[in-house]
Amino acid sequence: MQSTFLSRGFFGCARISLISAALFVGPLPLAGVASAQESSSSQRPVPESPAMAEHSAAPTSLLELTREAEQKNPQIAASFHAWQASRNIPQQASALPETQLSVQQFSVGSPRLFAGYSNSDFSYIGFGASQDIPYPGKRQLRAQVAEHEADSMEAQTDSMRRTVVGNLKMFYFRLAYIQQTFGVLQKSDRLLNQVQEATEARYRVGQGNQQDVLKAQLQHTKILQEIAHHHQEEGLLEAQIKQVLGRPQESADIVAETLIVRTLPYSAAELLQKAREQNPDVHSKQASIRQQETQVELAHKEFRPDFNVGYTYEHTASQFKDYYMASISVRLPNRGRQRAALAEAEQNQERARQELDAQSQLVLSEVQQQYVRATTSEERLKIYSDGLVPQSEATFQSALSAYQSNRQDFESLLSGFLDVLNLDLEYRSDLVEHESALAELERLTGVDLP
Repeated sequence: MQSTFLSRGFFGCARISLISAALFVGPLPLAGVASAQESSSSQRPVPESPAMAEHSAAPTSLLELTREAEQKNPQIAASFHAWQASRNIPQQASALPETQLSVQQFSVGSPRLFAGYSNSDFSYIGFGASQDIPYPGKRQLRAQVAEHEADSMEAQTDSMRRTVVGNLKMFYFRLAYIQQTFGVLQKSDRLLNQVQEATEARYRVGQGNQQDVLKAQLQHTKILQEIAHHHQEEGLLEAQIKQVLGRPQESADIVAETLIVRTLPYSAAELLQKAREQNPDVHSKQASIRQQETQVELAHKEFRPDFNVGYTYEHTASQFKDYYMASISVRLPNRGRQRAALAEAEQNQERARQELDAQSQLVLSEVQQQYVRATTSEERLKIYSDGLVPQSEATFQSALSAYQSNRQDFESLLSGFLDVLNLDLEYRSDLVEHESALAELERLTGVDLP
């Protein structure tokens, strides 16, 4: 058989590599192989993960990191402050326009200030105030428009929080996946040592060939090469997690907990209903519709005139009585401009409705897709753990015993070894896919899965 096989990557991406499977020995131990002999002196030991080697403390749970991100992530904080700022707009929109105060001085025959009393009986000094008053109902509608916009900002803040937490979970699952493979590599290296020792023993007695020995040694060298790649990916993931948490990049490394399979307690219909009720992006679009509906109502109201009231007190010379003047003025709207504003508001209202429909369809489609991913991956995980993995282990044990007793060739032994590693790789990939799908469902529906 060929010495290469198809190895699936973290998110299902495939690449051809013989050693990739050797990196991910499965979570179930091989009976009869745990007590493998120590590697020969020509092989170097498999190095440990820096994070696992430097930290003896217990791993940090995802719940702890989630709380930290919600408190310290700058994107969440910025979105929160934007929402808090929008809550102050309704009060501004409903307030009366600023009151205008005026001082008047009227003189006759002289340009000098306050010189008119001695020159003319018509001179005076006056004090006045005026106030613009919008047509009744306009201020209330403007406040409602601002309130609906604030509601939309609140939903966007929740959406930002869920997005940040969702990204954190994806990084965390991948980090856990990478870190756990370091211990697995040590176990797989011991397994390869046992295979190599069997090939060397057969070669020494003339029952094997040098090519089999070199193939076994090559796998050990490739493991060391892949470990370096894992160290790089681990560092990149920790940098991304620290960025999400708002931690300094030079802070301590993060150790993830072991991934376990969670159960989805909701049906597809229940998740779809929760998405309709609790998805913040849908709520934001619904608030936008209410805002545009109120804006249309306000555009109709803008056809009504606004008013201005004023009052002025004028002091003349002492031999004359003072003057008192009250005034009311009407500001007539430009009807052509208001018709255009009304048409704009109606088009924006229809746009908001279409955006809500598009967002709802998108969210419900994503929920259904993630539900299918979660349920099918859960079924596959059960097949792997209950059938394929133990069956492949039993097959490899039988092949190893047959090879050691010169009843089977090296290619068959290597094929059994690769089957074990490939199936374990697929198990771990499906586990990450399953947990990622649940994390997406949590983001989309607002449910908290244990």
